[in-house]
Amino acid sequence: MKKTVFILIVSLVSVAVFPQSSPPGEKYTKAMEKLVPSIDTLWNGDGLRDLSNSFERIADAEKTQWLPYYYAALARVNAGYTLLNGSNAMGGNADKTDPDAKKAEELLNKAEELSKDNSEIFVVRKMIAILYLVGDPMNRYMTYGPAASQALETARKLNPENPRVYLQEGLDKYTTPEQYGGNKEEGKKILEEAIKKYEAFKPESSIHPNWGLNLAKRFIAGGQ
Repeated sequence: MKKTVFILIVSLVSVAVFPQSSPPGEKYTKAMEKLVPSIDTLWNGDGLRDLSNSFERIADAEKTQWLPYYYAALARVNAGYTLLNGSNAMGGNADKTDPDAKKAEELLNKAEELSKDNSEIFVVRKMIAILYLVGDPMNRYMTYGPAASQALETARKLNPENPRVYLQEGLDKYTTPEQYGGNKEEGKKILEEAIKKYEAFKPESSIHPNWGLNLAKRFIAGGQ
C-alpha cells in the first residue's frame, strides 16, 4: 500500500513539474505582444530583418510555438519586398531578393512543422513564391506562378474567411500590369471584400495573425 501511494505521489509531481503540453508562459506572450504590431507598421528592409531575427530568437527559445517562426518568416519576406521598387520590380534582381526568400522559406517550414494545414502559413508561402518569381520572372514564372496560386488556393480552402487570402488576391490584381491580367479597379473590389472579412475576423489571441487591414485600405485609396 505504501509503495502504491509513493508511486502515485511521484507520478503527480512529475506531471506538475513536466506537463505534457505546457501552454506558453506570460513572458512569451508579452515578448510577442511587443513585436507583433510592428508587422503592420514597419516597412524598412533592415528593420524588418531585425524584427525577423527577434521573432526567430523567441522561436528558438520556445521551440514548440509556431507563431514566432511564422512572424519571423513574414517579416523576412516583407523585407524582400522592400527591395522591389522602380526598375527592380521588373526582375533581374534575384541576387538581392533570393536571400530573403530562402530565409523566409526556411523559417516558414519550421512553423509548418508545428502547425499543419494552417491557412495563415499558406498565405505567407504564397508571398514567398511571388518573391522568388519576381527575382527572375522570365525563367521562374512556370515554377513559382503555379506555386503561388496553389498556396493561396490552399489557404482559402483551409479558411475561406481568412481576410489575408482576399488581401493577397486583391494586391495581385491591383499591382499586376494589365497586359498580364492585372486590373486596378477589380483589385480594389477584391480589397473591399477583404475589408469586410477583416471586420468580421476574430483572431484567436492578442498575438495571432491579424495584420493587413491598413494595407488594404491604403491600396483602395490609391496608395502603394
